[in-house]
Amino acid sequence: MRKISLLLLCALVCSPVFANDYDDEYDDYNTSTQQTVHTDNRDTYTGIRIHRNEHIVYKNEIGGHSKKIRDDNYGIGLNVGNRLTDNVKIEFETMYTGTSAKKYSTDFDYDVWSNMLNVYLFQNYGGAVEPYVGIGIGFSDIWGDIGGKSDSNFDLSFAVMTGVNFALNKYVDLNLGIRYVEYGKLKQDTVTTRVDATEIYIGAAYKFSIFK
Repeated sequence: MRKISLLLLCALVCSPVFANDYDDEYDDYNTSTQQTVHTDNRDTYTGIRIHRNEHIVYKNEIGGHSKKIRDDNYGIGLNVGNRLTDNVKIEFETMYTGTSAKKYSTDFDYDVWSNMLNVYLFQNYGGAVEPYVGIGIGFSDIWGDIGGKSDSNFDLSFAVMTGVNFALNKYVDLNLGIRYVEYGKLKQDTVTTRVDATEIYIGAAYKFSIFK
């Protein structure tokens, strides 16, 4: 958590220089209006994200007793989105994470596939730097095997996130962020498992335009 905080802080400090470089390379000067304008409008994107779970928690309620399995692992996701306005964008994201562990003399194996609709509020600086905050809601399939007993559940998920998006050029964006996500619950006979995580992620996206 400390590492990503320092990384985001450095990114924000460097953002004015980054934005100026972007403007110099991808903007044109309109002599009739005497204004600088962007040469292209690529408002749709598709990309990939890799996230690291900081203490993803599988909280088990077994016979009135609560036990937690914490794990630091990785997951992967794909996304596609569109900039609706100059400050709002919407995105669909599908992602996978999971863990296998042996605790309390029992084998635990979990797989989580989540599908989220995310909405972001962002502010663009110089056409190249975008700090943002966002929320997401969707559904997750959670599969679990506890001591050889397997089951699955489809449950509501939600997330909150913040980060910074960088336009490396007019085609490719780099994204750094952090989010908290509540994946949902898995119910197995007398066992109920709640899954939630704080995740650090990095991603890249390709930008294109559907409507000229």
